[in-house]
Amino acid sequence: MHLLNLTLQKATGINCAAHGNFAGTKQQEIIASRGQTLDVIRPDPDSGKMHITHSMDMFGVIRSLSSFRLIGGTKDYIVVGTDSGKITILEYNPTKNCYDRIHQETFGKSGCRRIVPGQYIATDPKGRAVMIGAIEKQKLVFIMNRDSQARLTISSPLEAHKANTFLYNVVGVDVGFENPLFACLEMDYEEADNDPTGEAAQKSQQSLTFYELDLGLNHVVRKFTETLEERANFLIAVPGGNDGPSGILICSENYITYKNLGEQPDVRAPIPRRRHDLEDPDRGMMFVTYTAHKTKALFFFLLQTEQGDIFKVTLTSDEDMVTEIKMKYLDTIPVASSLCVLRTGFLFVACEFGNQ
Repeated sequence: MHLLNLTLQKATGINCAAHGNFAGTKQQEIIASRGQTLDVIRPDPDSGKMHITHSMDMFGVIRSLSSFRLIGGTKDYIVVGTDSGKITILEYNPTKNCYDRIHQETFGKSGCRRIVPGQYIATDPKGRAVMIGAIEKQKLVFIMNRDSQARLTISSPLEAHKANTFLYNVVGVDVGFENPLFACLEMDYEEADNDPTGEAAQKSQQSLTFYELDLGLNHVVRKFTETLEERANFLIAVPGGNDGPSGILICSENYITYKNLGEQPDVRAPIPRRRHDLEDPDRGMMFVTYTAHKTKALFFFLLQTEQGDIFKVTLTSDEDMVTEIKMKYLDTIPVASSLCVLRTGFLFVACEFGNQ
């Protein structure tokens, strides 16, 4: 006999969401995590209403969520980081209206632990690799591929660990069809841990580290590390290849910075402030969430500050060299945990508190 417990009232707050073509049709869906349940939400482009087509209880804590698509594929897969110590790849089956578990690889102990990966997930924009990271020390990279029958395969985990290091954010850099590249926001705390006076902790700085997955040699190397002047809270991947200049946007306190490897100089722009702000003017302003929208002709980002203001961010480039960051005020809404822009023109806002 197997027993399970279900709450009478489901959780309504969404902690993370992702969008894509999960059913294999041209219509986009949204995958939303409500802590323990995973919902498939389908927006109606005619009426604008949202319909939950499927909801499943995971019987665990969903820590992170992302979507990816293999090269030449027509549907997106869901990669989930949970407290089970496993990386889970799901596929939504529209005919059965359920999730099919494609892969489930165990790499650590269960529970939300500091050194067990699952808190952060980043996917290569071309769907070739997935990096799953812990708050401290451990990062694993899985290579995605197809077998002879066009089924998704996953490799053994490749380690990219770094001891005495906190991880703040990780993102997959769009480098076209070159070796997959992941950018990580890290901080080394070894000196601060060994200094009883606390001075080293005050002087500690974040670093931006690029990890490259060498597909030929089948291992991960630390390609480049740079110390950052300001503390940053997350990174944004800029479309690359034929779609854009590549690189990343670093969101830090009061500033947003574009950075790329090579001869590209850093481009900075201040975060706009309200003219008659009621809050402390000396208090720093930060972006808390974002979404990216890309078509064949253009791309832009929507970023939300901790006050709820949404800005449309575009990049001005000259022969693959970014020269300017432009920000335009869009709207003010309650602070969101996730934003999703659909091809039909809808902006899905998963608010931390309040209606979605």
